[in-house]
Amino acid sequence: MDTAALETRVREDLSPVLAARELLQSRYNADAEAFRQGAGVRELVQSRANTIDRVLQLIWSRYPFATSPDIALVAVGGYGRGELHPHSDIDLLILTRNGVEDDWQEDLGAFITLLWDLRLDIGHSVRSLEESKHAARDDVTILTNLLETRTVAGPDELRSTLSDAIYSDDIMTDREYFIAKREEQQARHTKYGDTEYNLEPNVKGSPGALRDIQTIGWITKRHFGLQSIADLTRFSILTEEEHRILLEGETFLWRLRYGLQLIADRNENRLLFDHQRALAHLLGYRDEGRRLGVEAMMQAYYRTVLALAELADVILQYYDEAILASEGQETIQPLNKRFQVRNRYIEAINNQVFAYAPYAILEIFVLMAQHPEIKGIRATTIRSLRAHRHLIDDAFRGDLAVTTLFMELLKTPHALDQTLSYMKKYNVLGRYLPEFGQIIGQMQHDLFHIYTVDAHTLRVIRNMVRLTGPDARTEFPLASRLIHRLPKLETLYIAGLYHDVAKGRGGDHSELGAIDAEAFCQRHHLSERDTQLIAWLVENHLLMSMTAQRKDISDPDIIQGFARSVPSEVHLDYLYVLTVCDISATNPSLWNTWRASLLRQLYIEAKRVLSRGNDNPVDRQEWVRATRTEAREMLLSQGFSDEQIDSIWDNLDQDYFLQDSTVDIAWQTAAIIRHGDHPDPLVLIRDTRGGPSEGYSQITIYMKDRVALFAATTAVLEQLNLNIADARITTCTNSPYSISSYVVLDDKGQPLGIDPARKERVRKRLIEELDDPEDYPDIIHRRTPRQLKHFAFPTEVTFSNDTYNQRTVMEVVTPDRPGLLARIGQVLLEHRVRLATAKIATLGERVEDVFFVTDEHGQPIQDPNVCHRLQEDLCNMLDQTQ
Repeated sequence: MDTAALETRVREDLSPVLAARELLQSRYNADAEAFRQGAGVRELVQSRANTIDRVLQLIWSRYPFATSPDIALVAVGGYGRGELHPHSDIDLLILTRNGVEDDWQEDLGAFITLLWDLRLDIGHSVRSLEESKHAARDDVTILTNLLETRTVAGPDELRSTLSDAIYSDDIMTDREYFIAKREEQQARHTKYGDTEYNLEPNVKGSPGALRDIQTIGWITKRHFGLQSIADLTRFSILTEEEHRILLEGETFLWRLRYGLQLIADRNENRLLFDHQRALAHLLGYRDEGRRLGVEAMMQAYYRTVLALAELADVILQYYDEAILASEGQETIQPLNKRFQVRNRYIEAINNQVFAYAPYAILEIFVLMAQHPEIKGIRATTIRSLRAHRHLIDDAFRGDLAVTTLFMELLKTPHALDQTLSYMKKYNVLGRYLPEFGQIIGQMQHDLFHIYTVDAHTLRVIRNMVRLTGPDARTEFPLASRLIHRLPKLETLYIAGLYHDVAKGRGGDHSELGAIDAEAFCQRHHLSERDTQLIAWLVENHLLMSMTAQRKDISDPDIIQGFARSVPSEVHLDYLYVLTVCDISATNPSLWNTWRASLLRQLYIEAKRVLSRGNDNPVDRQEWVRATRTEAREMLLSQGFSDEQIDSIWDNLDQDYFLQDSTVDIAWQTAAIIRHGDHPDPLVLIRDTRGGPSEGYSQITIYMKDRVALFAATTAVLEQLNLNIADARITTCTNSPYSISSYVVLDDKGQPLGIDPARKERVRKRLIEELDDPEDYPDIIHRRTPRQLKHFAFPTEVTFSNDTYNQRTVMEVVTPDRPGLLARIGQVLLEHRVRLATAKIATLGERVEDVFFVTDEHGQPIQDPNVCHRLQEDLCNMLDQTQ
């Protein structure tokens, strides 16, 4: 490329657009290739700014106003700092001394139009010196942009004059600017959920990301009038280590952002799933065994922003003290010989406290827990803490004073999750518990685990703390009662802290975590009884959720088997609370009223078994007789006769009376009797008792059995944007009718009772669609959501036999997508396989559904060839529609 020739054409051609585009593209390509070859991102970011500078200067020189001493082209914002990523905004100020002169109007319009023709992402304003001052005074964003300026073309004297005014108190005082930027940062953090841990973080705006670094720079520049963050060390604001953390963190985030914009080919700052794998590969992260390269990249991101967030804490607190607190009177409250509270921030009496009393590294957090009025740790003490963290070694961890302090922390009634978050933030928790340190920033590349393992763990602890307060009684009524009956809350907290601590190591994380938990208990001198309980909880923390969501918990044998795995009622109480806190901390959309009802039912039934003793199991026939007797009494009290009741029940097998509650059986039977021989389908919809804001909706359909009924019904329900949580099909033995029952929730996880009109629309739509087999809808084809497209994996179908209930169990693990159940129903139909019951579990992008099926004669599928063909067709059908 002849750069000089291209520059001449840009400056002199009648239309410079083609030459300018070629110049921009050639340098863009050269920089992009240099990045792929490992060139330093700082040089490339500056190179991009230099390229834009040169093109703008050449175009500016084409116009007569370019020689005037009263107009200048000024770079502002990030471009003003000399930093441009491949597709960053290019912020320009056309600065005039006294306003735009008449003979400039047309040429300025042509200049801006030409920049647009170059397809540059230009943001521009045209202001005089006075207009710029007024705008900065009125808008802190404009003021911030004008703190960082460079003259691209024209006299630098104009920009210099403006800068002198911008840094003066006439525009905004130091105090006003600090308060405005701090409030702006708080609002931005709130927008991103006040967490560094987002599945698709924004490398510019998320907490701990580039905007936080820039905020530090802006406040510093306004406070000291500095020209670069590197000058911070001149004023002893940053230590050399902090300066290194800042620059290394910024460089890492720049590499992510630079590569991200190359891959997206646009000004993109969000680490979307669409780009994460490609970016990880571009940056050299490779899969190693079960550890994905993209997971390693994201862990590096989370750990970087966590360190930067800690650093931002120190600096902003320094400014809080230097700018705000300096104007008020100090209040000091002594706590003990080592610590005191100054203006609601805890501080060490002197910076050598941690050196001569290392146990104080934990003591400071215990004091924070015991004094909730403390807002945080003073910047000088944070630095001292950081300087002495190396003292946390094996000897420190085994010190009786230290282990006693940690147990005191767990026993102190306070917001434990907040204290542990402080400990994690200042890299104390991960050092004191090295096994926890391994999971900091560790993510799983899926949509089910939307938090990193450490963030999820602290959310579990937060849920446990919330259960002790009155606000949890509505959302978690049973758990909030049980937690007050647990003998020792610290036992629950330790189980929560260790339940996922072994993730990412390979092997069963529950078993490995139990080993770590047992070692923790022994080091902290817990009793043998408490140690066994905690290890059991960690090893079995998935037992209750897996049983409730994947097995038929209305079957007494399932309840009996689960109860056999639980040593005592106390173990069951702890396990229930841990399970509720774990599920609700995994994914906000995962915890809904249906899952809550399953866990509650499993807990209540298991409690009955344990209180009766495992030596007295429930007899199935006795259960069925008791259910029928209770339901019959309800129906007789409503005026129905034994003959009417028996006309329905004589055609139903005993599974029907095992699976449904007596209230549901009476409700359905009464409606069927009233419906009589009416040709239209009977569609019943009601919410579970407890009110429309609690529970789930149950849809029952009674009609002549059709071979495609399940596929058609699920298609209609999915078209209506209803999520199916459970399905149960009962075929009448001596009748052409069937009873289909579906548990559904709306897209917000709520029952339909919240919207009675919608409930009626659903009922009418089902009747209209199901009354004639020829009207059954085709399997629906809605667009697969963007995020789901990036988590494709092969479908897995496995079979086993439930010999006791004479059914075949078919498990389907496949990526989620619209119309999934309808497609599965279509394949079952083609193979003449009948569905008895389905347990539907959607876990992020992953579906793990369990279907209890029989052959067309109601018997388990005996022929392995039938299972093989069914498996093959299901996999082909589902994998083709991803």
